Amino acid sequence: MNANAAAENYRARLRRVLDYIDAHLGEELSVERLSGVAAFSKFHFHRQFTELYGLGVFRYVQLSRMKRASYQLAFRPQMPIFEIALSSGYEGPEAFARAFRKTIGQSPSEFRREPQWEPWYASCLPLSELRTAHMKPRNSAEQVKIVDFVETPVAVFEHRGDPRRIGESIRKFVEYRKQNGLPPRVSRTFNLFYDDERQTEPEAFRMDLCASTSREVGPNSFGIVGKVIPGGRCAMLRHIGSDDTLPATAAYLYSEWLPQSGEELRDFPLFCERVKFFPDVPEHESVTDVYLPLK
Repeated sequence: MNANAAAENYRARLRRVLDYIDAHLGEELSVERLSGVAAFSKFHFHRQFTELYGLGVFRYVQLSRMKRASYQLAFRPQMPIFEIALSSGYEGPEAFARAFRKTIGQSPSEFRREPQWEPWYASCLPLSELRTAHMKPRNSAEQVKIVDFVETPVAVFEHRGDPRRIGESIRKFVEYRKQNGLPPRVSRTFNLFYDDERQTEPEAFRMDLCASTSREVGPNSFGIVGKVIPGGRCAMLRHIGSDDTLPATAAYLYSEWLPQSGEELRDFPLFCERVKFFPDVPEHESVTDVYLPLK
């Protein structure tokens, strides 16, 4: 095995650990168990993990648990805090509350009532940076499909402003869907991306949260408006994994697939459909179909 292949195999063994953690957040995740997933010695595993990822394995596990718990608190109001505590690997709500406050800066009940998204973003940034750097999707031209997207009327919450505060918009959007009988099981979920948050000033960022509906969107207190995602040819690429790595999939379409395809872009923004949602599935199993509109 040459040096490059050996290095890739080494990284793949530790990548399996990241996926395993995501899939078993409610269980005991000891060094013995996690080192076994990678087939590494338990005596060296923690140092190997830390040196490759820049974050200790126990810190990674804690941040992963707190991120999923925060999503459950903010976006799954029907889920009891006690159940969230158990699913996060804690024996009861008291220990969970202490850990959550230490990590996020609010108690679970405070966060459920009124999340402070900017401190939350800062708390989860090390996790996001690790995923962005080490869990990039492996996209290829063979995975891109040319599809005829069918015109789809949608109810839209227009998020405008700092992308770090998009959680506020999602909460309002979720509540509107709940009150109007548009849960994801009967209404498809889309996002329209007008701007690249990496290249846009926070106050100028624009993104639409969309739910498909055949009903006219009437006046409402949520600020929801009716729009249409137009039908037409699109390049579609399925993204599997965290939203932290979603920009890498979009970048592949623009920087690699499009120049080699001979296709021309249509005058409509990049959009996606959410097929499987975190936290309902482990983060590495989330499924998002990304659409690039073509002429």
